[in-house]
Amino acid sequence: MLLAPRAFTIGLFAFGTALACGAPTLAACGSTPRPESFDPPTEASAPLPTATVPAPPTPPFVLDAGADADAAKFEACASTAVEAKRDPLPVDIVWIVDNSASMAPAVAEVQAGLNAFAAFVGTKGLDYKMVMLSLRGDGPTTIGGQLLYPVCVPPPLGGVDCADGPNFRHASLNVLSTQIFEQVLGTLDQTSGYAVGATRGGEPWASFLRPNATKSIVVVSDDDSRFPARSFEMFPGGPNPYTTGIVLPPGLLHPSRRDAWKGYVFHGIFGWGSTLDDSIRCVYPGGSRPSSSGAEYSLLVAKTGGVRAQICDGSAAWGPFFDAVATAVLRTARVACELTLPKPEGGVLDPGLVNVRVTDGSKPPLTVPKVTDVAACGAGEGWYYDAATPPTKVTLCPTSCENAQAKPGAGVNIPKVEVLLGCSTIAR
Repeated sequence: MLLAPRAFTIGLFAFGTALACGAPTLAACGSTPRPESFDPPTEASAPLPTATVPAPPTPPFVLDAGADADAAKFEACASTAVEAKRDPLPVDIVWIVDNSASMAPAVAEVQAGLNAFAAFVGTKGLDYKMVMLSLRGDGPTTIGGQLLYPVCVPPPLGGVDCADGPNFRHASLNVLSTQIFEQVLGTLDQTSGYAVGATRGGEPWASFLRPNATKSIVVVSDDDSRFPARSFEMFPGGPNPYTTGIVLPPGLLHPSRRDAWKGYVFHGIFGWGSTLDDSIRCVYPGGSRPSSSGAEYSLLVAKTGGVRAQICDGSAAWGPFFDAVATAVLRTARVACELTLPKPEGGVLDPGLVNVRVTDGSKPPLTVPKVTDVAACGAGEGWYYDAATPPTKVTLCPTSCENAQAKPGAGVNIPKVEVLLGCSTIAR
């Protein structure tokens, strides 16, 4: 029998002081300039009217009619907590760096800072891989009469002479200032006009990504995409509307991609200059302005809860930007939804005395019911065992799994799943 009721808590990370200056708390660190963190407003975070009394919080447990209606008794029988680490899924980070001549200072900053960025992510226990989409090379070069600045990522992330590394793939690609979204999609699927040898084409890189990894995209440019942000996500596939004779695949979030990029986060350092008007360009110290404010990039930063920095701020922008992006990668990493059951000390697990509750970090915990198997999940909340006797794992249904992931607007609160032992299982 079970000797002691206990709760098995599974969280992502507890961020320490090393992340105190990362998004979304950079404002408290006094960094000037600082990247912005965009967390779309939610109903829960909206200010209440002055005279409004907040409603009482949602109870942490939801009981079925057939379960013990005494919530306090239910809470008491599973009050002991045993904490355990819940490992995040892998993270894939795709960098796209504009190669135009005006980008020379930014290219130098990327080369100088990418190793420290990778080290920061790696020391937090994430299984990461990075892709660089940009011309590969050490020093300026000329193509078609245009002066371009390639990227060379040194060891330990990269290899000797700008080569790849174990966690790093450089897919050489002449990134054109206004065609970044098109080139990302085209080279991802190697569609007509975007394969190796084509003017807009580059080396394959899709095979380096992991199907279950959280995806982050980081754009570095002083221009904007002519291809709309909405099309980048939902284009149905077909001829490129801006260049005849070449073909684009479906957008990143098109249903045909089967959620391969679901939950991706977009970041960028580009030419924006106002928090109130995305069409306003920033101003370089000498008084000039970048080619564009990057309004399409700002749309995706805001939509996905990413971070952005102003390219006009030069070297002062890069340290905070690298830190903010790395912190966002840690905060938004998706977590696996198959959990190993705890082993009670001195007792045997009773499968009929197990309950599961979930929170994404922005809402009170919700107890979800047990279902027989994945086929019984449907669109509702739930969880199921890997086997009837003896069970060893708990798997969340798709809806509950999604509710256990970090959401834009949740801030630094950590999503978690708790396996509670000691009370009769709530089922549906």
